[in-house]
Amino acid sequence: MTDSQKSDETADRIPTETSRPATPSPAALAARRPSPAAVGPRAGSPAQPVVAVPAAHSTPLEEAARFARVEEDGHVFLIVDGEESPVGQFPDASKEEALAYFVRKYDDVASQLLLLEQRMQVKAPAADIHKTLKHLAQQVAERKMVGDIKALDARIAALETSLQEAEAAERAEAEAAKARELAAREAIVAEAEEIAAKDPAAIQWKTSSNRMNELFDAWKTAQKNGPRLGRSTEDSLWKRFRSARTVFDRHRRAYFSQLDSENSSAKAAKEALIARAEELATSTDWGNTAAEYRQLMDEWKASKRASRKDDDALWARFRAAQDKFFAARQAANEVIDEEFAANLVVKEQLLREAQALLPITDLNSARKALQSIRERWEDAGKVPRADMGRMEAGIRKVEEAVKAAEDEHWQRSNPETKARTNSALSQLEATIASLEQDLADAEKAGNARKIAEAREALEARQQWLEMLRKSAQDFA
Repeated sequence: MTDSQKSDETADRIPTETSRPATPSPAALAARRPSPAAVGPRAGSPAQPVVAVPAAHSTPLEEAARFARVEEDGHVFLIVDGEESPVGQFPDASKEEALAYFVRKYDDVASQLLLLEQRMQVKAPAADIHKTLKHLAQQVAERKMVGDIKALDARIAALETSLQEAEAAERAEAEAAKARELAAREAIVAEAEEIAAKDPAAIQWKTSSNRMNELFDAWKTAQKNGPRLGRSTEDSLWKRFRSARTVFDRHRRAYFSQLDSENSSAKAAKEALIARAEELATSTDWGNTAAEYRQLMDEWKASKRASRKDDDALWARFRAAQDKFFAARQAANEVIDEEFAANLVVKEQLLREAQALLPITDLNSARKALQSIRERWEDAGKVPRADMGRMEAGIRKVEEAVKAAEDEHWQRSNPETKARTNSALSQLEATIASLEQDLADAEKAGNARKIAEAREALEARQQWLEMLRKSAQDFA
């Protein structure tokens, strides 16, 4: 047999179908069957459940024969509810081969339908399932296969019902997800607007800037991965968000521009103070210059701060000028203190001599001794600064004791006071004499009431007389 004859014989054996182009072979159909990868998630889409490919459906020929009639020439007819419809022809083959060919087409559809049912159970996207199911329903409706067509129709109808419910649920979930996404986007915009509306003078710029960047990152993530909200809605929200960021950036630039201006002014003012401090650093007028440095320090504290970096450097220069002056003054004082150390020895001896006068018993001698000590104290000269307060306080205490003794002596020797005391003493003695006469008359008369009154008055006047006599003795 030649190659041409072989080709003609093969062509005669290709099955034919009524009013339909040649059907692909079972191998070709199997090759077209969707693989797990084909039904898996696409890049950038939500993860979809992975469905294991079920075992291929296989219908025994004995069972399939109940739904078909095969003629000797290879024509095959499908029987549904007692009615026959032509399926196709498989020429130059046995009845079993012709039947098996069209049964395999039924099994292929049944296998794909089983895969859809499993995908339906694991909540695969209804849109993808619906497209495949529609294609399978068209194939079954064409009746170009042999098997339990009514069972396939029932399964397809059941899947369509389930798909309608699943699509409704998916639409509801999509609307809910859209509502959640809308709320999240609006929250981002509202917070950005709240930050932008804050008083630029009171806002924490570092914290607020970081938060605004976080909100922008959240917006980009939501826009990339979240559900779409519709062009108009997304544009409206984006305009609000962009406007808030623009206002915030404008306020931030204005604030820091003003801050730079204020920092420059503060820096210039402090540099002027530094110049004055550096001019005084070599002065030897210790007292007046120290007072001027105190004034400069008050002005420094009252001035505004420059930037942190500048302010620290300016303070270091200002402090260095002060330290130079006060270090020189300290060195000069140490030299002076060393010279005054001998004076301190003399004054400590004088202080001990003065303290020996206490307590004051002889005012005149104490006054003369203190006068001598004070003259020698002045002649001794200055003492070290650290001892000045102690020494002056010690001699002042002795001086105050002598002064107190002088005051007390003056009070006792005051002529006016002495005269008033003598006059009161004379009047009181006359009163007591009169009361003694009143008491004698009452006792003679036997008047108990007058006796008691006279005695009480007499005793009181006698006590006063004793006190006045003592005062008079003090004056004497």
